[in-house]
Amino acid sequence: MNLATIIDGHPDEAIALISRGKPTDYATLRQQVAGMRTGLIGLGLSAGDRVAIISGNNRYFAVSYLAALGAGLVAVPLNPTNPVVAVTHELGNVGARAVVVGPAGRAAVAAIDRSKLPDLEFVIGAGFCPEGGLGMEDLMELDDVEPAPVVERSPDDVAVMIFTSGTAGTPKAAMLTHGNLYANIRQSIAASEGDQGPADVVFGVLPLFHIFGLNVVLGVSLFAGSTVLLIERFDPMSGLEAIQKHGVTIVAGPPTMWAAWAGVPGVDASVMGSVRLAVSGAAKLPVEVAQAVEAKFGLTLEEGYGLTEASPVVTSPRGVEAPAGSIGVPVPGLELRIVDGEGHDVLVGDAGEIWVRGPNVFAGYWKDEEATASVVNAEGWLRTGDMAVVDDAGFLYLVDRVKDLIIVSGFNVFPAEVEAVLADHPGIESSAVVGVPHPYTGEAIKAYVVARPGMPIEEDDVIAFAAERLPSYKCPTKVWFVDQIPRGITGKVLRYELKQAEGV
Repeated sequence: MNLATIIDGHPDEAIALISRGKPTDYATLRQQVAGMRTGLIGLGLSAGDRVAIISGNNRYFAVSYLAALGAGLVAVPLNPTNPVVAVTHELGNVGARAVVVGPAGRAAVAAIDRSKLPDLEFVIGAGFCPEGGLGMEDLMELDDVEPAPVVERSPDDVAVMIFTSGTAGTPKAAMLTHGNLYANIRQSIAASEGDQGPADVVFGVLPLFHIFGLNVVLGVSLFAGSTVLLIERFDPMSGLEAIQKHGVTIVAGPPTMWAAWAGVPGVDASVMGSVRLAVSGAAKLPVEVAQAVEAKFGLTLEEGYGLTEASPVVTSPRGVEAPAGSIGVPVPGLELRIVDGEGHDVLVGDAGEIWVRGPNVFAGYWKDEEATASVVNAEGWLRTGDMAVVDDAGFLYLVDRVKDLIIVSGFNVFPAEVEAVLADHPGIESSAVVGVPHPYTGEAIKAYVVARPGMPIEEDDVIAFAAERLPSYKCPTKVWFVDQIPRGITGKVLRYELKQAEGV
């Protein structure tokens, strides 16, 4: 098998992608993917080699992704807005031999110190030819060259690595196999009873370096033969215009996106008249956001639940008439338990941690057996770290996080990672980070900082220092200077005291 074959079998003339206003039909997409696949193999890249993709949501990303999979390589999508330090670390972590760079990642890759990345041999520019690198269009040229066939892979072979915080502060590369991703596509289709098809146009604004955008928006849509309208940058007004112009039928995105649309003045329900399915995911959906969307556009937001390590969909409300506030029921083919601290099933109505087991559960964290063992037990159960309750009818409701995870616009942020960066600031003696409510991002990062004696330091200094070393969603937006950080007898930070002070 090979996940790249999800684009096969659809009518040649059917539109697969709309990128930057230009449509690409399935015949052309297959031709472009074959050209890129042949070029990657021609460079000498071998099955299992890692190829990073640093691009916004555009045709370049889709072609590179499918070509890498088809060549038997491991695709590693990275955030194109990450600072140079983070990009360098992630490329080095996975030992990437090649990187495909779109316009959004051009500056970051150009600033990389290549001497720190001995494994990196090829830099491929999408839409441009980088200095000392290759142009993607040249690599795809198939004149007088027989296209390389799709490389056969086992369901257990790794297809994608997605960086996630895992269960500790340092980002880890979660390994998702061809079987994992394909199984979750089939599970998602089954949960909706095959409701999505060739007539659908899907709004593709969720970042493709995020598993929700990669395997739910792009993967499911291409499997179903739908059209994906790729959006590189979200703007509420232009997004609504694009939905109306292209007759979008399915819109999926985080609560922040829906909240932004609900707040746009001077528009009515007609702008979303073509939308038949509205989905919220990547973070818990506030009730007030769902109510505002229904009042403004007449759309009922459906909320599911998932995580990177499950490829990602775990539950879905589709076809089961889930009550408001529920994340639905487990997708077909997935086992789910709600357990207490000792690993025993809880009673109906009691809160417990969600454990899942099935073909979509990931293969582990890259070169980190200890971290893998901490989340997947010997029986194959994935400990999600999320708390939920189940009602008498079997519907699930998210309650809270088991650990100290902060979710900003659907992205995981662990306090330890931010605190480790702040510890390098010469003017900071100690710090503690918590999540605080935010009307648009769900949560925001607030840092409590103890300054070193005699070292003057301002809030802006701390924020700027973090911004040079962390992605924007992990950076503190507020800094509070304190005399001491509350700690227990073992020295552990008492975050609940900080949260109580914030009223959360």
